[in-house]
Amino acid sequence: MNRMKSVTSLLLALALLLVAAGCGGNGSGNNEPSASSASPSPSASPSDSSEPSPSASESPEQLTKVKFSEVIRSIFYAPHYVAMSQGFFEKQGLEVDMNTAQGSDKGAAALIAGTADISMVGPETAIYIHNQKGDKTLKIFYQLTLKDGSFLLSREKLDSFKWTDLKGKKIIGWRPGSAPQMVMNSTLIKEKAEGADVITNIAAPAMAGAFASGQGDFIQLFEPVASTLIKEGKAYYVASLGEAFGEFPETSYVATSDYIAKNPDVIQRFSNAVSEGTKWLSAASDEEIAKALKPFFDGTPDDIIIQSIKRYKDQDTWPAKPELTAEQFETLQSVLIENGVLKPEEKLGDMSAVVDMSFVNKIGAAG
Repeated sequence: MNRMKSVTSLLLALALLLVAAGCGGNGSGNNEPSASSASPSPSASPSDSSEPSPSASESPEQLTKVKFSEVIRSIFYAPHYVAMSQGFFEKQGLEVDMNTAQGSDKGAAALIAGTADISMVGPETAIYIHNQKGDKTLKIFYQLTLKDGSFLLSREKLDSFKWTDLKGKKIIGWRPGSAPQMVMNSTLIKEKAEGADVITNIAAPAMAGAFASGQGDFIQLFEPVASTLIKEGKAYYVASLGEAFGEFPETSYVATSDYIAKNPDVIQRFSNAVSEGTKWLSAASDEEIAKALKPFFDGTPDDIIIQSIKRYKDQDTWPAKPELTAEQFETLQSVLIENGVLKPEEKLGDMSAVVDMSFVNKIGAAG
């Protein structure tokens, strides 16, 4: 109960801060958000049409700009970066202005404040906002991942591993209420490994450094940070949380109900582009993939990028049809209840209140 209140209170506080910041500008809805220093500037060219442009160099001024917020920077979201680097968004007449939020709560707050049009976040944020019964609601329109994207690493090399080995050990994990933290906790419950000391108060960008400096016996990381730490000899691979827990709708594209209603063509074209990125990723060579992702992971060696992609492909991270099903939505809400961030009486009986898969269902037809 307290955790649920803290999550929703943080969302509301962040939304108010972002609104205040927006009022300090020129008040235009076309303001460009501050881009992440790690984000390359997307080149743009096709026309602002609901139909894909035959040329990516005819009329750059006619691209529709989409203010986009990603939750963190990770190869876990490779299809999105591929869609940017391979020009699939441009092909759909979109220019994606990307910012890294460093948290689903911040990404959701950006949507509410209007500083983002579309956010890549945990789908649980749409449920939290719905249950607040405020003026704005969020809708999930594309399910990017269907597995948790984190991996468990150890300080010492282990000849064998059982989840019960974690009892009494210190694990550097993610912030309370975040999807990876809840998946970790639910996995520990499932594997009867309660009793591990999970550290949840270290900011995501500082987690690997804290572990390298001697904190913790284990750490839960996303790629490419996990493979980087392993290559540096500072950690050893133990397990995939995605494989251990099973199917889980961890990362979704979300927008406000108002934005979707006013811009259905943008949502459709955005969905088309990411879907094309997923298809390209499944067929491309290692060298092509490394080249496509390199601009988004400056300084990350090709072999680390390739290893990261292999880990995510091996656990079937990216579904061919990016649909959030009723069964997956039930799994999501069960995890939220188990982790105390959703009260049983707040469980949504009708997923359509926060989910709209109509755009996913039109991807093939839209071409």
